[in-house]
Amino acid sequence: MKSIKLWPCLVFASVMGVNSSVLAQETLLEQINQYSQEGETETQSQVTSVSQLRDVSPGDWAFEALRNLVERYGCISGYPDRTFRGNQPLTRYEFAAGLNSCMQQIERLIGTGGDRGGVDQESLTQVQKLTEEFKGELAALGVRVDNLEQRIGQVEKQQFSTTTKLGGEVVMGLASLVSGDVDKNPVLGHRTRLDFTTSFTGEDELFTRLTAGNFPDYGEFTGFPSTNLAFSQPDDNNVGLEVLTYRFPLGKNTKIVVAANGGAADDLASTVNLLDGDGGSGALSAFGTRNPIYYPVDGAGLGIITQLGNKFEFGAGYIAKDAANPANGAGLFDGAYNALGQLLFKPSDRFNLGLTYIFGYNSQDTGVGSTNSNFDSLASTTSNSYGVELSWQLTDQFVVGGWGGYTNSQILDGDKGSVNTWNWAATLGLKDLGKEGSLAGLIVGMQPKVTDSSNINVAKDKDTSLHFEAFYQYQLNDNIAITPGVIWLTSPDHNSDNNDIVIGTIRTTFTF
Repeated sequence: MKSIKLWPCLVFASVMGVNSSVLAQETLLEQINQYSQEGETETQSQVTSVSQLRDVSPGDWAFEALRNLVERYGCISGYPDRTFRGNQPLTRYEFAAGLNSCMQQIERLIGTGGDRGGVDQESLTQVQKLTEEFKGELAALGVRVDNLEQRIGQVEKQQFSTTTKLGGEVVMGLASLVSGDVDKNPVLGHRTRLDFTTSFTGEDELFTRLTAGNFPDYGEFTGFPSTNLAFSQPDDNNVGLEVLTYRFPLGKNTKIVVAANGGAADDLASTVNLLDGDGGSGALSAFGTRNPIYYPVDGAGLGIITQLGNKFEFGAGYIAKDAANPANGAGLFDGAYNALGQLLFKPSDRFNLGLTYIFGYNSQDTGVGSTNSNFDSLASTTSNSYGVELSWQLTDQFVVGGWGGYTNSQILDGDKGSVNTWNWAATLGLKDLGKEGSLAGLIVGMQPKVTDSSNINVAKDKDTSLHFEAFYQYQLNDNIAITPGVIWLTSPDHNSDNNDIVIGTIRTTFTF
């Protein structure tokens, strides 16, 4: 890597107005590394005419000054996308870096005898005054460049791959059933993930996830799916390929998603829930993580996500449960599958509203809710699920949300009939409570309940169970979070004959 490449990067960060106080050092290193691999020439960043800057027009107050710097001295460079971004603030160090670039160009003009419109004495006097005022910053920049060169050399030697980023998450969970007609022995287990994110063009993404764990599904012991936690991974510590997806752009506003394994609803559409951390953060329960109608969408298939202007996003996809099995009643098109479509309305970053529809064939079990609502094993079914999801950030810290879900299932063989299932939740999130990055959450809702059934094998749930959940995710640092919480289920399985269940848990999440 040649050191000459570092100065254009610093000029980009200064003259273009990026505020170094919010530019993480790692981000700067990535930018420098990117520019160091662009080739030997600087032609893509050089500006020979102010008209080449796409976001500068003759009506701008700085137009004449920029034209003078570009055409007279040639010491202004643009971003690779030919923008100037001059409406962003500069620090003294950033201005000093830009000043240094112009100083060097003027010195070259004088040294070669060129004039490019003339370097007059008044201009030289002004440059000398500026140089004297900023000499401290200019000296410091030289030291910073040397330090960055050393760090980049170290990063290049130690980097995992030139195309792949390695990330990981380890969840250690301690939980116990503290109330209810069930065993109350505490359990300690884990869920461990290694994520490999690979890009071949800079715009595509091949995502590979390896997972292992031993944290149990509480539903296996209580008999109630409503007790399942979001970070359960009952794999006896066996390592498996959990997710393999590839996404790439199709035009400016559309992305295609190909899932070879582990494709899920959140690969195709936003779940519109601040508390959805997929078990590693946010809600502790599987129910509190997202609208349960999303859960049956799991497997391999194809999806599309497209932006419809600035305020709408549409996601759709087809996901088969057993796509790799060539047997009858399986495969990509002959077995269980789900087809999803969702319209997301996002008039601002603070308000999101999702309208979701999912059609399922032999795939309507959510893994939460009542035992009666999970009846895929009883017969062949089709299902039509409808959901509404809302997230509204009222202030910088206060976020309210929730969802409602309805599923109509038709049993196709044997004792035919239809089954109606409902669920709902209201959520509250308090961001940065006590410390930046921390999150407190409250969830109140009703897990999936069979409200009506005309099939003799699927009973209507007799009572209503309510789900109460509270947690506080304390962010120790950028890589460690501790989340104590409690889950209270009244009349478990929507049956008042069952005593209330209370689950206490402490989740510790390590990310790297």
